[in-house]
Amino acid sequence: MTVAEVAAELEVSPRTARRDLEALSTAGIPVYSQRGRGGWSLVGGARTDLTGLTAEETRALFLLAGPSSTTPELRTALRKLVRALPAPLRPGAEAASRAGHTDGAHWSHADGTAAGPHLDTL
Repeated sequence: MTVAEVAAELEVSPRTARRDLEALSTAGIPVYSQRGRGGWSLVGGARTDLTGLTAEETRALFLLAGPSSTTPELRTALRKLVRALPAPLRPGAEAASRAGHTDGAHWSHADGTAAGPHLDTL
């Protein structure tokens, strides 16, 4: 992509796009400029890790979805998320996705009586 294309895509000035591309290159991201009309390119196969999620946040997301992830779209999204996570977070996320969660809130009244006619049976 040319700097102008990057700037238009990101809705920033060409100067900002150039500065950010150079910062990415300096940070070790395999982004290279080509002289002339060559523009900038990301070396094949390069990808970034999903950043900003702590182990606790990752676990919470997968616990919420859990084994009841019944829609194909949700299962696909979770698989993509696992692949994007840094390697140390993957096992915890996968384990949390298989975990069950029971929420007992609102099953009984404050005085200890059952909230429904079938609760005692359950």
